[in-house]
Amino acid sequence: MTASPESVQLAIAAALAASEKLAEDIIAIDVSEHVVITDVFLMCSAANDRQVAGVVDAIEEALLKLGAKTLRREGEQENHWVLLDYGDIVIHVQLAEERIHYAIERLWKDCPLIALPAEVNSPRSARA
Repeated sequence: MTASPESVQLAIAAALAASEKLAEDIIAIDVSEHVVITDVFLMCSAANDRQVAGVVDAIEEALLKLGAKTLRREGEQENHWVLLDYGDIVIHVQLAEERIHYAIERLWKDCPLIALPAEVNSPRSARA
């Protein structure tokens, strides 16, 4: 079993929205074989707490346009690590140092990555 096309579509839309707000190191992991309650984990890093908030806002706006509503949101008080739960997709927006420290993607290293559009992780100079 692999992630549903709808989950992949949401992950790509969220990744593009995060990229527009200059999030970095954006990856989507298909966890559907290992986790019953969700299909995809999307992870990205931001340079500071204000950027984390901006990335979160952009993702929520983009996914709302696709009809997806946040089921649960955690971490917005400090904006160091914000988790957005959409059911079939869970999004982690972390400060870069938090992401390095916790390295949660290593827990899912045996899961396949979902291909994201090239512009998602293109250098900032190429985005302008």
